[in-house]
Amino acid sequence: MAIDERDLRADPAIVRTWVEGWALTRQVAAPVFENGGYRVEVGLPDQLRRYVFSDYSDWVRQHAEAISEPAIFLKVCAPPELVQPNLPARWHIQSPAFMMLLSGPMQSETTSLPDGFVYDHQVYDGVTIVNVLDRAGEVAATGRIGFPGELAVYDRISTHENHRRKGLGRSVMKRLEMLSHEKGIQRAALVATPDGRALYEPLGWQVYCLYTTAVIPKPDA
Repeated sequence: MAIDERDLRADPAIVRTWVEGWALTRQVAAPVFENGGYRVEVGLPDQLRRYVFSDYSDWVRQHAEAISEPAIFLKVCAPPELVQPNLPARWHIQSPAFMMLLSGPMQSETTSLPDGFVYDHQVYDGVTIVNVLDRAGEVAATGRIGFPGELAVYDRISTHENHRRKGLGRSVMKRLEMLSHEKGIQRAALVATPDGRALYEPLGWQVYCLYTTAVIPKPDA
């Protein structure tokens, strides 16, 4: 019998490592654990702060009741059906997302690129950014990876709309995996949109838990 994804529950240790890696790849201050979740000061106009919880608990509700301003996000490793009924009406549930894990080699044979594309690596404070450049030197696809522990964290995987359906996303993923294996790290985590999930599952990634985001919309949104 297939497992209902709504019943999946996350290990707090894995969530902790993932959020540490996310902060690392975004080059923001390390998460601080307080009041049942991890606070990350993002500092962007559209996302000042986020709180990440490994499951729904009364702490999530208490945060939601105390926060009244936009640009502060609640991220909960639980299905939206569990989270939304417990939040004040001012909170909006965003599109679904999925925390995913990779526990073995990715199911793709090569990191080679089509003719006219080349890799470009950039390293900042322990984070490696892998870009795929086109003939004009513009970024056609990109992704980044951080190593907060014995779990590699992939982030910001994207392909420019003019270069989709060329296998560039797969090539970036395999290149990131190569960097992970060079450090002796075999397991990896990321959070995916539905489109991202469609890319990662054929490569061997598995849904670990549902990942629900809530935010108070800006007045002009």
